[in-house]
Amino acid sequence: MPAILLVPPAIEPLSLAEAKNFLRVEHDDDDALIGSLIASARGQVEAATRRVLITQEWRIALDRWPKPECNKSARVVSPVNPLRALIEARVLAADGGATVLDPDAFTLDTVSTPGMIAFERANVTEPGRALAGIELDVSAGYGESAASVPEPLRQAIRLLLARAYEHRDRVEGDVLPADVARLIAPYRILSL
Repeated sequence: MPAILLVPPAIEPLSLAEAKNFLRVEHDDDDALIGSLIASARGQVEAATRRVLITQEWRIALDRWPKPECNKSARVVSPVNPLRALIEARVLAADGGATVLDPDAFTLDTVSTPGMIAFERANVTEPGRALAGIELDVSAGYGESAASVPEPLRQAIRLLLARAYEHRDRVEGDVLPADVARLIAPYRILSL
C-alpha cells in the first residue's frame, strides 16, 4: 500500500545552529549546504527505521478494505509510523467523487509499532473504483518539536551529517556506518 507525503515536517530534528555547533563551523558560508545535509541525514534515518521523526501528514491509498481476521475488526497496518491520528478517510466512486467516512467508524492503535487503523467492515462502504479507491489521511511522527524526537535518532543524524560534511567530495554506499546502525537499531520497524 503506497503512502504519499502530503505535508512535510515544518522543522528538522536538528537546527542549523545545533548542526554548526556539532561540526564546529563558525562561518555562514556553508549554511545552505549544512541545511541540505541535515535534511538528507533525517531522510536516511527515516528510511532505515521506517519511522518519520517530526510530525507529517501522509495519505495511505488502498485498492480495497482488508478482510477481518478470526472474528476481529479489520485492520490497516500503517506504513508511516509512529501513527498519531487519522485526519480523514474517503472512499472514491467510479467517477472520482469522494465520500468522507465517519471518523467514529475507526479505532486507532497509536501505541503499537507499526500503528493500526481498525474498523468494522459493516461501517465502511466499498470503493467504486478498482485502484486506489480508498484514501486514509494520517498524521505521523514523534511530535512538532525537535525535542520530541528520541535522542539516539538525533545523534544518528549528527553522525551522518558530520560524515557527509567531512566527505562531501565522495558518495558513500547504502550501508549505514556501524555506530549509526547501533543507535537506530532499537527503533527499526522490520518488515516480514
